[in-house]
Amino acid sequence: MEEIPLKPLSRSDIHKLETALIVATLLRKDVLEKIRESTERITWIDSLAVAAAALARSKAGMSAASIADDIGRSEATIRRHLTGKTEAGKLILETYNKFIKEGVRIELPETLAPECEKLREALEEEKKKSAALEEKLKDIKRKLEELVNII
Repeated sequence: MEEIPLKPLSRSDIHKLETALIVATLLRKDVLEKIRESTERITWIDSLAVAAAALARSKAGMSAASIADDIGRSEATIRRHLTGKTEAGKLILETYNKFIKEGVRIELPETLAPECEKLREALEEEKKKSAALEEKLKDIKRKLEELVNII
């Protein structure tokens, strides 16, 4: 599992924190419900992404003006997100504070957990099949080498 820095030092660290904030916030039960009920899902998700990008860059020490230039939004929008005056900003700040208190943990909602378990089981089955096929391939190569030596 990759380390997610709460005080990013590099561009890579900023992107890790930004992604963790977006994913953890989107998977919250209350946020999923708000998105389902919303008629403007794309706007909602875009706002969360902008708020996460702004917060991650702010934690790396960037100014609001630099953040605005970097992500292509107005400085006023960035400030509203960072102070939690927007719904998206408030949710991203809550997620960040949860990361500080509990560590960076991204949990799947109960509705996704059974599907995730099915996929995990299917992956394990495919790994077993792949290993068996690799053994067969090794056996065939060995037999082919024996035939070549005989010829």
